[in-house]
Amino acid sequence: MNGILWLASYPKSGNTWTRAFLHNLLGLLEGDETAYDINRIAEFTTWDISAKAYEKYMGEKPSEENRDKIAAARPLVQKAIADNTDGLAIVKTHHALVSDRGHSTINFAVTSGAVYLVRNPLDVAISFAHHMGGTVDQAIEAMEDKSYETLVNEKSVYEIYGSWSLHVESWTRRPHRTIHVMRYEDMLKDPKKAFGKLAQHLLLRPTSAQLDTAIERASFGALRAQEEAQGFREKPERSERFFREGKAGQWHEGLTRRQVRRIVSAHAKQMRRFGYITPEIVHLVPEARVSG
Repeated sequence: MNGILWLASYPKSGNTWTRAFLHNLLGLLEGDETAYDINRIAEFTTWDISAKAYEKYMGEKPSEENRDKIAAARPLVQKAIADNTDGLAIVKTHHALVSDRGHSTINFAVTSGAVYLVRNPLDVAISFAHHMGGTVDQAIEAMEDKSYETLVNEKSVYEIYGSWSLHVESWTRRPHRTIHVMRYEDMLKDPKKAFGKLAQHLLLRPTSAQLDTAIERASFGALRAQEEAQGFREKPERSERFFREGKAGQWHEGLTRRQVRRIVSAHAKQMRRFGYITPEIVHLVPEARVSG
């Protein structure tokens, strides 16, 4: 397999967890019995938003004022990643699969496939708030913004998130054999089944023991222990920690009924597609039964 394999998700939906699993599994398959350091994860997977990479094609430093040039350079940056990688380049992205200033956020010409991770937006809102260093209400508002983009800084260009619903729909509305969709909740409930299917999709053939070891080394407890011991380079400055809870159902204690109603009202259609409109949700938000 050649080209880019995208690990795509809305933020705080299990992307780094999946990277850590693959990081450990491929190491085991290559005969390396050492648990991988989370701060070396960028040696195994990359991101397509390095400002330095864009400057090469733009002829100037990326800034808030030249987003149109950033959008035009993005396909070239992604092509360079694919061209400079032997075999499959695994690239993390939080981009929605949309057009940005006349250019696709994803260069299909150099794309081999994608893994898309989806998580209940009720839980995403809580984790995203901590990630942003803001309030839950601010996170909920951001998740409703169809035009949401991140900022440009010295290290990174912007990403196109859009709303949570737009993001999920953009990657999953048309089932495709090269796009493997995983629910965060299934990864928690039965990790061996969920990650086993991922390995199978990627044409990997680990033994049962190798799969168990990779899952354990990428478990939330193991990742959090590493972060507490040595920090994690990818943690945003405004966030207290990157690996915070790693649970499903946090919204029961972390959201008010008003916040639940607002999230469900905004995202009922996509929530229904992925089984997040439960009888409990309908009881709290009766209109969710028919809305969306």
